[in-house]
Amino acid sequence: MNKIFLFLLISSSAFAQNANRKFESYKVVKNTIEVKTSDGAYFIKPYSDKIIETTFLPTGEVFNPNSHAVVLVPGKETFKVKQTQNSIVCSTNGIMVSIQKSPFQITYFYKSKELVSEKNGYVQKPNNGTSDKEQPKQTLEFNLDPSEALYGAGARALGMNRRGNRLELYNQADYGYETHSKKMNFSIPLVMSSKIYAIHFDNGPIGFLDLDSKKDNTLVYETISGRKTYQVIAGETWTDLISNYTELTGRQPLIPRWALGNFSSRFGYHSQDEVNKTIDKFIKEEIPVDAIILDLYWFGKTIQGTMGNLDWDKDNFSDPKKMISDLNSKGVKTILITEPFILTTSSKWQDAVDKKVLATDKAGNPFKYDFYFGNTGLVDVFKPEGKTWFWNIYKNLINEGVGGWWGDLGEPEVFPSAAFTAQGTADEVHNIYGHNWAKLIRDGYKADFPNVRPFILMRAGYSGSQNFGMVPWSGDVSRSWGGLQSQPEIALQMGMQGMGYMHSDLGGFAGDYFDNELYVRWLQYGVFQPIYRPHAQEEVASEAVYKDILTKAKAKKQIELRYQMLPYNYTLAFENNNKGLPLMRPLFFEEPANEKLLNYCDSYLWGNDFLVTPITKAGVTSASIYFPKSSNWYDFYTGEKHQAGVTEIVAVSPDNIPVFVRGGAFIPMIKTIQNTTKYSLSNFDLHFYFDEKAISSSGKLYNDDGLTPNDFEKGSYEILNFANISTPKSIQIKVNTVVGKAFASANKSVTLMVHNVTAKPTKVTVNGLDVEFKTINNTLEIPFLIEKGVEKEIKIQL
Repeated sequence: MNKIFLFLLISSSAFAQNANRKFESYKVVKNTIEVKTSDGAYFIKPYSDKIIETTFLPTGEVFNPNSHAVVLVPGKETFKVKQTQNSIVCSTNGIMVSIQKSPFQITYFYKSKELVSEKNGYVQKPNNGTSDKEQPKQTLEFNLDPSEALYGAGARALGMNRRGNRLELYNQADYGYETHSKKMNFSIPLVMSSKIYAIHFDNGPIGFLDLDSKKDNTLVYETISGRKTYQVIAGETWTDLISNYTELTGRQPLIPRWALGNFSSRFGYHSQDEVNKTIDKFIKEEIPVDAIILDLYWFGKTIQGTMGNLDWDKDNFSDPKKMISDLNSKGVKTILITEPFILTTSSKWQDAVDKKVLATDKAGNPFKYDFYFGNTGLVDVFKPEGKTWFWNIYKNLINEGVGGWWGDLGEPEVFPSAAFTAQGTADEVHNIYGHNWAKLIRDGYKADFPNVRPFILMRAGYSGSQNFGMVPWSGDVSRSWGGLQSQPEIALQMGMQGMGYMHSDLGGFAGDYFDNELYVRWLQYGVFQPIYRPHAQEEVASEAVYKDILTKAKAKKQIELRYQMLPYNYTLAFENNNKGLPLMRPLFFEEPANEKLLNYCDSYLWGNDFLVTPITKAGVTSASIYFPKSSNWYDFYTGEKHQAGVTEIVAVSPDNIPVFVRGGAFIPMIKTIQNTTKYSLSNFDLHFYFDEKAISSSGKLYNDDGLTPNDFEKGSYEILNFANISTPKSIQIKVNTVVGKAFASANKSVTLMVHNVTAKPTKVTVNGLDVEFKTINNTLEIPFLIEKGVEKEIKIQL
């Protein structure tokens, strides 16, 4: 123990903290360490053995206990406290906090490995004549190692390693961005390090995250006001770290299964007739589709002047109930756009004024201002009256059959600093506006439609917005190759930050650039990212059914593949809900010590078992691809083997992007269906990628009704577990089913597809009985039946 104290003393002294801060005393109150200093007090408490929270309360301030992000209740993890002459060490089974008395210094360790330390800690800066918005006056400063890569701060297009940037925490749209965007719709006060720890700054007001922009190994959180509270989160691995962070801020509810299907979407459908003709065309062309999204023409004939009507334009949508009912009968959900802006020219303006549901000026009158769509007010989603008024609009439309919601402009797109809400000034609530808007809808469903999984598509949010079921997208990306190039980075970063469903307008949104190669490449990438939603301005059609014959055929093939992969993808959705794991994962998850991968996003993992390389430039015929060293990899389309740990130049087909499957992986797939109302596991294919290196491996398939909230928690589910044990002479695969107490499991006819079997099988048995099998191009096809309560063992003698 004395060696540890000596180590703490040496490491802490190297980065001595604010020289003016003097230690005075400490005490332990209800598992919280309270450290009194000359200028305030620290409150340090563990949430678990991997999460610890620190608050600094300056002298004269009153503690604000309210977090907008944290949902975890501190557990029973207790501090062990030991004091020496010049230090206090507070330790759990994992995280340890060293508080050096003089010079004052706080350092965080995980299992004796130093993570991070405060530099100056909290600093109140003097007013230098600049506005708070330009130069926030309150900061928290930390020391960084010279070598660590940094991630986080929300959605940006900067390169994976964001160290060296000072990033504004101010949600704001970046129309038509391409390869670089320093400020976007999601600014999350979270920093993650390649040392596998994270710091979450638990405070809503606007500010900046300075990720060592001055090259002095300093991390600075800057804000205009609010809590001086942060959580340090540790992990054994990247997936463990993200699981711990999402335990702290909340897990994404399992989305409805139909949300993993294809969306018909554009800006926008002008009439009921246009909606019906589009969906009928999908059905006639036998192109799968599960939902259609109606942009702002559902409530107005013009883009400007009508926002805030939030009711059907009956001239163009004469019978919306019938339209929605007919779409539902075809297995297609209706999703409507809504915005929180109520224009003074809208039909709901006076009602909003009379019911006092809008943000106000200093005098308490509705705060009115001009922006692109007209003269407007903004719904105060922090005010009980505002919540009730807004939710009642949603409730009435849900009762008409609306199946999901698109919340647009929720940064808010324009929100002047002079406005006030029930929870503070515009700048204090700006970044949490979309977050609370999503919560309003989530809470409304829980109260009034408790048996429906909401679909909440939104453009802006905050730490923990995933807990409210928010499905984010990457904003108004340019319809260009540059726009496509930034999308994997944005999705990977947001998945690491808890927002596992970050996706893009497939094909690109902004501009009239017409390029069918770009469109097809974007849709090919879309198969292996969270939400499949082509969307664009109406100058160029986003829907596959409106493309030329050749492009339509290529797009149809990708959409069909998306549906064939539903069992695998829905299982990823379950893992995200259950453990917080992102659907898209950077390659450094596989090799955290590989420095070459720390800024790499040319390829990524789709779940655990797919390696995907999007093609983001025109005319590409080959690509350099690194194959992670943990496994051999097999071409998803040709079956060609690629050795672990090597970089190869791989030929690229115009028909698909390079996709590879991990050796030893189990990939469940179904035949193409028109929409998810036809989804069934009564017949499916179980692909097993035999590899001599993967002598043991496992996989699973999650199943429930795809619609009801909390099926897993209610026991209304089944999980099919797959296990492989291989030798040079045999392959043994076991399948067993775990059935929840409230789920009615049915028998399933399965075709086991064993890939890469070069040796001729001499015998195949299922539970000891010989069975017939086929061999086609080194792939065995073995039929068997999954029965409830009966484990199946398939043995292949080679």
